[in-house]
Amino acid sequence: MKRVISLLAAVAMTCAFSAQAAGKLVVGGKGYTEQLIMSSMTAQYLAGLGYNVDQRDGMGSTVLRTAQLNGQVDLYWEYTGTGLVTFNKVVEKLSPAETYQRVKALDEKVGLIWLDPSQANNTYALAMRKDFAKEKGIESITDMMNWLQSEDGKDAQMASNVEFSARPDGLKSLLAAYEFEMPRRNLRKMNSGLVYQALSQEVVDITMVFATDGRVKAFDFYVLKDDRNHFPNYALTPVVRQDTLAANPELAAQLNVLSALMNDDTMSGLNALVDVDGLSIERVSRQFLEQNGLL
Repeated sequence: MKRVISLLAAVAMTCAFSAQAAGKLVVGGKGYTEQLIMSSMTAQYLAGLGYNVDQRDGMGSTVLRTAQLNGQVDLYWEYTGTGLVTFNKVVEKLSPAETYQRVKALDEKVGLIWLDPSQANNTYALAMRKDFAKEKGIESITDMMNWLQSEDGKDAQMASNVEFSARPDGLKSLLAAYEFEMPRRNLRKMNSGLVYQALSQEVVDITMVFATDGRVKAFDFYVLKDDRNHFPNYALTPVVRQDTLAANPELAAQLNVLSALMNDDTMSGLNALVDVDGLSIERVSRQFLEQNGLL
């Protein structure tokens, strides 16, 4: 499979030098590890193909989306669930394929083109320390909610980053789906990176996590089963302005080559190299591209 993808990449590289490269491609990204890796990887990949690239990452979801709509960003990697719920306000329960098709059709109306989705599903999840969850007999989110209502769990602490607690596809909708009201005393808001540390060090008992975050496996956390299937699919997907694709006809095929390489294990491994092993984002991105014949 890797050999086939490498051959496709070689073809894409050959085509790139005939692409319109006089203009600058602005590659955007959000402000956490996975997004920083993808923006760095994409910028290095496209620069290697001969494009003039400007990398601008570290932005919040809404700011980045607005920048792309306004023409300040040409492309970035977005998640299908975010596009569907946060930006298009669709709360209907859809399959992964339906989620992609719906958001693709809706965003095409505003000049944004969703290319091929990857197999990396960075959905939200709730996690606990594995031994603690086993001790309490907690396997699912329903189990956790029931425990929080018991005498034993009434003072438990849950960590959430600020965005998850405020997003329409975040904590509020989760609690509504599970018909639970969480007292303020149970919730602690903190930086995304700190939620993993807080759970590992037993500062909190539960935390929100991203499914492809490398620290979930590294810290041996137990991810609770979403037994009401609340969270939508969050397939990591390149999204490009329509006018950018019109000016650079080979760009879609080139980004689809990169998207085909991404899955849950790959993304989790890349994230762990940065967040657990301490390697730089630029080094991790470059090594991946070199290992797959894209640089």
